[in-house]
Amino acid sequence: MPATSRHAPVFAAVDLGATSGRVITGTVGRDELVLHETHRFANTPVRIPDGLRWDVLALFQGMLDGLRAAALRGPVTSVGIDTWAVDYGLLDAGGSLLGVPFHYRDGRNGAAAEEVLAQVSAKELYEVNGLQHLPFNTVFQLAAQRSTEQWAAARTLLLMPDLLVYWLTGARGAEVTNASTTGLFDARTGTWSDTLIERLGLERQLFPALREPGTRAGTLFPHVAEYTGLPAGTPVTTVASHDTASAVAAVPTSEPGFAYVSCGTWSLAGLELDAPVLSEESRAANFTNERGVDGTVRYLRNIMGMWLLEECRRTWDRDGTPTSLPGLLAEAARARPFGAVIDPDDPVFLAPGDMPARIDTALARTGQAPPDGRGGYVRCVLESLALAHRGTLREAARLAGREVTRIHLVGGGSRNELLCQWTADATGLPVTAGPAEATALGNVLIQARAHGLVGGLADMRRLVARTQDVRHYTPQGDVGPWDRAADRLGIRG
Repeated sequence: MPATSRHAPVFAAVDLGATSGRVITGTVGRDELVLHETHRFANTPVRIPDGLRWDVLALFQGMLDGLRAAALRGPVTSVGIDTWAVDYGLLDAGGSLLGVPFHYRDGRNGAAAEEVLAQVSAKELYEVNGLQHLPFNTVFQLAAQRSTEQWAAARTLLLMPDLLVYWLTGARGAEVTNASTTGLFDARTGTWSDTLIERLGLERQLFPALREPGTRAGTLFPHVAEYTGLPAGTPVTTVASHDTASAVAAVPTSEPGFAYVSCGTWSLAGLELDAPVLSEESRAANFTNERGVDGTVRYLRNIMGMWLLEECRRTWDRDGTPTSLPGLLAEAARARPFGAVIDPDDPVFLAPGDMPARIDTALARTGQAPPDGRGGYVRCVLESLALAHRGTLREAARLAGREVTRIHLVGGGSRNELLCQWTADATGLPVTAGPAEATALGNVLIQARAHGLVGGLADMRRLVARTQDVRHYTPQGDVGPWDRAADRLGIRG
């Protein structure tokens, strides 16, 4: 990797995930793309009597402290923010936040989803929004909140990254890649769906004007500039604020036949398309059509992801048996292959809690014995994720009429050699793993493009390929055992 140029522009990427946040600076030049993490902080939800909430003030403070640390390293050209999807804050007429935003894993959404579907059928919803049915989609969360005093006072809805941009700049807007996850966005036109908003009895004024990645959202408030040490007038650039959209923008490839798995708390597995797939068969297969950079479509399915492993680790830590990931992976490598497999998307795994016990429950339902030891549980999770990657990507390719020749596995999961190798083995396709920091890279690159330093998606991806370390995994062994494990669960593909 090249040394950092003293004169290359530096961009600050605020990257908030479901379990942690960080601020990363990125230096961008002709053949230079170097990241430096300036600050990392926990993202710990808080359970209060009325539900599970995000500690959004702590996240904002962590972001400010990270920007302050970035400023101490030298001049910053602009700031961009990405987060997870679907969650939001409500503002009153004066622009004040109404209550603490709910966490998408809160249990309030199931009944609300049924209420929405009684007004607009699942088929009608999909024909417009093209979204995978998930009980925490924004459209369902809104139905759960409509009887509250906060809702009655609400005048503006801001998704999480847009809320943080508003607190930095005072500018209100809705970035399109995140807006496309709400269920109230038209997948064909790339605009808010006035039809769905009206049919569901929502106020159109709640939904601010849409912003494309690469546009200027605003400039830092003077008090923010003073606290962080960034210059007054520092721009905040709209990036692909859905973290997966930023990650896909940084896939290091020029090949047309690639599939991707953006693997972190969730595994988002799919294809990049020019147009949405809105067929009834696609809806039945529970695929989503979310917006990507430059009008592309992220045709994918959400898979529960490394959440399963991290919840196992949290359970073991609480029980007084602290875990190290390298040790657990070594145990998993020695465990019996295909001793137990699960469907990662079983709803029983969604909420926080004792994950090993819930894995046991799921295995009992399918006539399987519990894994042998912690290594067995880890192997069960990773083999099951590899099977889910395989089934999802094969079905996406079939529904979209595409041939897949390589899988790019990006995000934190790309560091997990077992998962990468087993994904290659299960699919029979080569896997390129990395970059692990794909989301931050995409965030930085979109800011750099807005400042004229790189071209379109192809140029961005070529720069990633030239400057970032990746690993290559080729399929090993026969896919027969994977076929039999898939048959055990009735997994398609």
